[in-house]
Amino acid sequence: MNRKKLFVALLMAAVAISACKKTSEPIDESEPIVAEDIASFKETASIDLGGETSAEISAYDPSTKKLFVVSNEGGAKVEVLDLTNYPTVTKAKTLSYPSNAGINSVAVNNGLLAIALDGADKQGNGDVVVLKTSDLSEVKKITVGAMPDMVTFSPDGNYILSANEGEPNDDYTIDPIGTVSIINVKSNYSVKTLDFAGFESQKAALVAGGFRIYGPKASFAQDIEPEYITVSSDSKKAYVTLQENNGVAEVDIVSGTITKINPLGTRDISLAENAFDVSDKDNKIALGTWPIKAFYLPDAISYFTTGGTSYLALANEGDTRAWKGYDEEARVKSLKLDPAKFPTAASLQLDANLGRLTVSKAFGDTDGDGDYDELYATGGRSLSILNASTGALVANIGKDLEQRVIDAGKYDDERSDNKGVEVEGVTVAEVNGRTLAFIGLERVDMIAVYDVTNPASAKFVQLFATGDAPEGVLFVKPKDSPNGRSLLVVASEGDGTVKFFQPNRI
Repeated sequence: MNRKKLFVALLMAAVAISACKKTSEPIDESEPIVAEDIASFKETASIDLGGETSAEISAYDPSTKKLFVVSNEGGAKVEVLDLTNYPTVTKAKTLSYPSNAGINSVAVNNGLLAIALDGADKQGNGDVVVLKTSDLSEVKKITVGAMPDMVTFSPDGNYILSANEGEPNDDYTIDPIGTVSIINVKSNYSVKTLDFAGFESQKAALVAGGFRIYGPKASFAQDIEPEYITVSSDSKKAYVTLQENNGVAEVDIVSGTITKINPLGTRDISLAENAFDVSDKDNKIALGTWPIKAFYLPDAISYFTTGGTSYLALANEGDTRAWKGYDEEARVKSLKLDPAKFPTAASLQLDANLGRLTVSKAFGDTDGDGDYDELYATGGRSLSILNASTGALVANIGKDLEQRVIDAGKYDDERSDNKGVEVEGVTVAEVNGRTLAFIGLERVDMIAVYDVTNPASAKFVQLFATGDAPEGVLFVKPKDSPNGRSLLVVASEGDGTVKFFQPNRI
């Protein structure tokens, strides 16, 4: 062995030993650590798929080096991209589903592609279509619940799960139940679709913990709206965000049961560590404290393990029920505030203060007298990290996240009265022995990277620009990527671009 090869071998060994100490976990020899600089992600390739809604969620198949991208431009489609000659990325094929009202998600495992499609009617049952990634031939089409918003495989490939959101129609006259479908791949794709009716008896306790049940004339099961799924590394449990409801459900995949719902509570914006910028009309960008609370309302969720403990990372985007038949949104200045709880109401309701902030008028009149005793903003503007076993909040990356964007000169003050940077997506992965959270910020068109190897003391790593309104955030391990380096794929729905980011080798 020459000196250069010996030096590289010693460096790799040192990195591996260091990683073991930092994560308290053994190194998997089948996946050796690639020495990479975690703070050096930069764009290495890009492709424009044609404009707004033409790039939303993506999934990668390492065996064929194909990337599958959800597109709703001109109908429900999957764009098939060829990464064989990366960094050259080319469009190889388009899969179209004209009979379906929309397409929401894709996932890949072991040579199979799963596609989540709305039915012909969005409020009717949807479909999960399974194809072979090799020749794109159809293997199976499975009927699932209404509006399958996200589809994923269990890590062992034995199950496909879909979060069926069951949103109402615009008039709010039809409101399907929200469900979770479990498809058993090994049992000829048999499906079991679970609903939440069994939790009706727990409604009072859940609401007391900050869970939201409030749709007009909706049963408990109808009111639940599953959004996104992540699966434990042993493929036994799934965790599902219930975005509009402000909670996370736990699912036992093997038994096919929903075991519990964890209400997420609220962030107290009167505390310095939770400061918000609440006005787009104050001629400044400044994070401050206010007498309000904020529902987290998470979108994406990612499961990860570090230091022998499992966690959930939640992208607290915020979302409301804003339909023609029912709209919960209101500006603070339009509400009647309780004079005892808000003695400075006249000042608070100025546009330069809280007046412009979007809040939920469905919550806050605690004594039922027609005025508001509390104010609830619609979105956590943060990334929360929960203990996966207990549901306890371990960390909340919010103020620091928005301040980093402000310091970079990228904060959009026009969004201060709504969702701030709008934390839309998250994926957590290991790079160079460190556990990194890649956080998609929809309203500032950026990815924020935090080191969450020690989740209780997350550390900022990097901030970089993406396309317009990043939606899908996908990480590809070095052993699976087309060029042997860590690869972050970001699909942006605002401009239809898919951008690829990689760190420098060290």
